[in-house]
Amino acid sequence: MSATETHTPPAPAEPGPKRLGAFERYLTVWVGLCMVVGVLLGRTLPGLTESLRGLEFGAGSQINAPIAVLIWLMIVPMMMKIDFSSLAGATRKPKGLAVTLFVNWVIKPFSMFGLGWLFFQVIFLPLIGEELAKQYTAGVVILAAAPCTAMVFVWSYLTDGDAAYTLVQVAVNDLVMLVLFAPIVGLLVGVSGLAVPFNVLLTAVAVFIVVPLVAGVLLRIALIRSKGVEWFEKSFMPRFQPVAVTALLATLVLIFAFQADNILGRPLHVALIAVPILIQVYFNSSLTYGLMWALKVPHNVAAPGALIGASNFFELAVATAIALYGPDSGAALATVVGVLVEVPVMLSVCAACNRTRDWFPPPKPHAA
Repeated sequence: MSATETHTPPAPAEPGPKRLGAFERYLTVWVGLCMVVGVLLGRTLPGLTESLRGLEFGAGSQINAPIAVLIWLMIVPMMMKIDFSSLAGATRKPKGLAVTLFVNWVIKPFSMFGLGWLFFQVIFLPLIGEELAKQYTAGVVILAAAPCTAMVFVWSYLTDGDAAYTLVQVAVNDLVMLVLFAPIVGLLVGVSGLAVPFNVLLTAVAVFIVVPLVAGVLLRIALIRSKGVEWFEKSFMPRFQPVAVTALLATLVLIFAFQADNILGRPLHVALIAVPILIQVYFNSSLTYGLMWALKVPHNVAAPGALIGASNFFELAVATAIALYGPDSGAALATVVGVLVEVPVMLSVCAACNRTRDWFPPPKPHAA
């Protein structure tokens, strides 16, 4: 080989397709298995189910103690992932965040109320009856008023989203949720025809948002100060993740046990509840994505924004519906249906975002 020959470095290997982990990929399957186990538990061990149903944080609080503990075990790890110091970066890309907040809090809950009213209180009314129509409307409204917190990081990863900016979007939405979740749910559920026990709703916000948020922030600060960021992110959080997953599945088993009679008596209702939820997912993702495109927001901000607007913080929604109307209520069932449809539907939204990547300008350091 002569001295004048030059070496061309080999081209980097193309990255393989991004894939979900086993839990996320088969979440719908796990939910289905939890439904089977829960229904069997509710039907074969009714005494145990009633005992668990009766455990509350104080008489008349309507907040089921076992589910509350499991919800904390789910939500605290999510909150521990959020570095709220990243909020300072929001000012560098205001358009993407503005669109996300507009769709999540000005459009999404109200459009979901409209869809719920149309389908449950008009189109499906002869099939479900007036009382369940109100319950299902309340359930989907509660679902829509809780933007996604955890799974959106998975969707962002699958669409090559800007991880830091996705974190900013999630953190801001969590803080807004502290202020707006209770008023929006109270207003829209009241309009749907159900009484809203505001003391229970505010207690639910405190128990299911404030407590895990504060606990997550304090634990994050304490552990990072004690062990360092690398240990926290690479050692502690991966070991803690199975706790959150187990808590989620255990929560679903309990919910389906409490819902056993409803599910076995009204299987058609599960399919009917899914209709407005599916429409809502595609409507909100399309609206957010379209606004991002019109404002020339880069794809790595636009795609996660659309996915946040389309998916839901179903853990909070389920817990709130149970606290307000009981674990065997139609509202609780409606929020659970959101879990059943979320993964396959969101994967289709991810695929659409990836196919339309070239519609958007390339990312710039200080874009959008």
